Amino acid sequence: MVTANVAALLLQHYVDNFRRLPWRSAPGETPPEPYRVWLSEVMLQQTTVATVRPRFERFVSRWPTIEALAAASNEEILSEWAGLGYYARARNLIACAREVARSGEFPRNSTELRKLPGVGAYTAAAIAAIAFGERAAAVDTNVQRVTARLNGLRDPQRQDVERLFLAMMPHDRPGDLVQAMMDLGATICRPKKPLCGTCPLQSTCGAFASGTPEAFPSPKPRRERPHRFGIAYWTERNGHVWLVRRPSKGLLGGMAGLPVSEWTEAGPSRVNSLGVARHVFTHFSLDLHVVCSSEPVSEGWWQAIEELDRAGLPTLFKKAAYLALSAQERRAA
Repeated sequence: MVTANVAALLLQHYVDNFRRLPWRSAPGETPPEPYRVWLSEVMLQQTTVATVRPRFERFVSRWPTIEALAAASNEEILSEWAGLGYYARARNLIACAREVARSGEFPRNSTELRKLPGVGAYTAAAIAAIAFGERAAAVDTNVQRVTARLNGLRDPQRQDVERLFLAMMPHDRPGDLVQAMMDLGATICRPKKPLCGTCPLQSTCGAFASGTPEAFPSPKPRRERPHRFGIAYWTERNGHVWLVRRPSKGLLGGMAGLPVSEWTEAGPSRVNSLGVARHVFTHFSLDLHVVCSSEPVSEGWWQAIEELDRAGLPTLFKKAAYLALSAQERRAA
């Protein structure tokens, strides 16, 4: 078992090499505001740091406090979120911001933080450790991998990883250790081709001692992703296109988009398509045929095509709109 002494090596490495990110405080400085920690953790779920950094800065520039975010309309927030994907996060973001604004502040421990909308075990522990200094085991994929390799675990169970992580966590700098583990997993202890030669924990690492560090933890078999088909309807009049607001619950809930058919496993037959927007969701992939329609479908509004980028379209519908406009340009040429 890795002891708490390892934390000193890792913390010194973090001091010397920490990533400067807009939601962080430097080691030894006053902890960041819980609003910034919470917002970054929500954005970073299944999204890269490189993608999140500019979007985070835009968010906090527009809504510098959680009270300001809570006062914004659903449509404004969903539009600003467009392109980040996993839109249930945005709906939970709205609900959480309003609940915290009503109560007046963020809860200061992981148990109470778990009660907020969209805040799971990891996010609650990360906020509690980084913003409030609680010894909380914030176990994301990076922390799980680093802990598994240090302890030579091929099939780590979450409760075991949390226990081992807490055992090495100091009482005075839990937030720095959480971020140090995240950084180590993101930059050195990578899933493939880990840079063991530059790792400060090499001498105490069970996976490195085995000679096959990539084998820890054992890779999980990939599930086959089903494929679906659908139709998006492009209705244009006088330089405007017809958009709709998707239902508040479900995939892309609350987002602006083109009207669509049901998405099924059987492909459409004999469709006069302007093109096919291909997109991969978490649980399935989709071929969305873009078809001209003479009449608007469902309730919606006319959006000026020259201002389409202001509509807050998610990536799928941006692809579909690009196909329709490209087809028009080809016909006009």
